[in-house]
Amino acid sequence: MSNTIGKNLRVTLFGESHGEEIGAVLDGMKAGEEVDYSLIDSLLAKRRPSGRGETARIEKDSYRFVSGIFNGKTTGAPICVLIPNENKRSSDYDVLSSLARPSHADYAANEKYLGFQDYRGGGHFSGRLTAPLVALSGLVFPLLRKKGMKICTHILELGGVKDRDLVYSSLTDGEADGLFEERFPVLDPVGEKMEEKIEEAASKKDSIGGVTQTAILHLPVGTGEPSFDSLESVLSSYMFSIGGIKGIEFGSGFAFKDGTGSTMNDEFYMDGDMVKTKTNHNGGINGGIANGMPVVFNCAVKPTSSIGLKQDTVDFKKKEDAVLELTGRHDPAIIRRACVVIDAMTAFAVADSLISSFGKDVL
Repeated sequence: MSNTIGKNLRVTLFGESHGEEIGAVLDGMKAGEEVDYSLIDSLLAKRRPSGRGETARIEKDSYRFVSGIFNGKTTGAPICVLIPNENKRSSDYDVLSSLARPSHADYAANEKYLGFQDYRGGGHFSGRLTAPLVALSGLVFPLLRKKGMKICTHILELGGVKDRDLVYSSLTDGEADGLFEERFPVLDPVGEKMEEKIEEAASKKDSIGGVTQTAILHLPVGTGEPSFDSLESVLSSYMFSIGGIKGIEFGSGFAFKDGTGSTMNDEFYMDGDMVKTKTNHNGGINGGIANGMPVVFNCAVKPTSSIGLKQDTVDFKKKEDAVLELTGRHDPAIIRRACVVIDAMTAFAVADSLISSFGKDVL
């Protein structure tokens, strides 16, 4: 099992949804950085259920750092954060010891780990494990901000309701800051309609997916490498480490199939002494390397696999067909809570790519 990502700034994840504690380790963090606990608190609050129709399992996320921080500053040693699991109802998951939720990892995990996996709440495959990742990202965002970089994610589309597309419109620094702070991150006044779509799915014991869009502003030109460590490759690997992310596209992405060179090429021009492009169909990346324009990518977030409707499945212990009707506490949509997780993993990916491109002292 591989639970570590990153070459220079390495993140290791551990724990299970209903275990005593979950946690993560950040290795490679520079020494002497002051810890902004209020930032970490705000990030965890955005990840926590709070909206209409969201899961009733609400954890306090009372995190504690057990290494790598002394007198409120980073020491340069690996930083370990622990978060207790306190609001557990493991009996809700007894049926999942042998019945596979459609589109969930239950069956695949059982086969890979020979039936020894912790199935309660999804075990190691639960979205609960994103909490320590979000907590640790609170140590990385300040490093990027000091260099003028901003990361923000909004809900681009949900249930047919669409927000402003940042490939075809600009994003100001102020708007980026606002999105980063929002509980339900959208640019246009469409949040109410999106939440109604989520409530509608919940009322039917169903779930709903959507598309997020992330922007990285002021990423230095030259960040990234050609071929195997391209900026797209690195960002994609971090995004696909988030459960529920099933697709990614950069810039105009799959819309390129309907275009031509004359309509989709991003023409260059000079803005003072800065090189810019008139459009941003390529999402700020050429040849795997940042070109100075905003890096923009979309993620497809699948509907939550745990729903209350009856579904055909299998009993993988008895090797026979079965019917599953779940009870318990489940999100009808994870997309709002996924936005801050995407921000967090983007921050790790950007920091790691910067160090690879410019050296360990870049941050």
